[in-house]
Amino acid sequence: MEDAHPMERSKTIQTRLVLPPDTNHLQTIFGGKVLAYIDEIGALAAMKHSNSVVVSASIDSVDFLSAAKAGDALELEAFVTSTGRSSMEVFVKVYANNLLTGDKQLTTESFLTMVAVDTEGNPISVPKVKPGTEEEQRLFDTAPARKEHRKHRKSIR
Repeated sequence: MEDAHPMERSKTIQTRLVLPPDTNHLQTIFGGKVLAYIDEIGALAAMKHSNSVVVSASIDSVDFLSAAKAGDALELEAFVTSTGRSSMEVFVKVYANNLLTGDKQLTTESFLTMVAVDTEGNPISVPKVKPGTEEEQRLFDTAPARKEHRKHRKSIR
């Protein structure tokens, strides 16, 4: 994997403040708002890895594990975990930070597929990826099973 890029190269972190207009009647953030943030940071991580424009091919999974409330700071972290010829699987974690108490909890985990494209929107090749940490290795090792699941999901349409 000499020409592979380390996963760390694509790592992208964003912080967002949860404001009252972003919340529902329970004062927790709308899931759709979190999805928009996930799509954006996923694209940024894929662009860093591929040095190209990318398009979202799919949001493969989203697990909402806990809620973020108005006043929390959302910390989003994304990195490329696997690549195909032109596609990239991106893993995104979202944490809610209560800046007054210091409490931090994982709220969301998601996998997306992004595709690198040229100026006409045609898919282009992307570099391979190589893990560096234990978490990255685990995600890299389990990527083929997720890819197979995506193929199966598409085949039943």
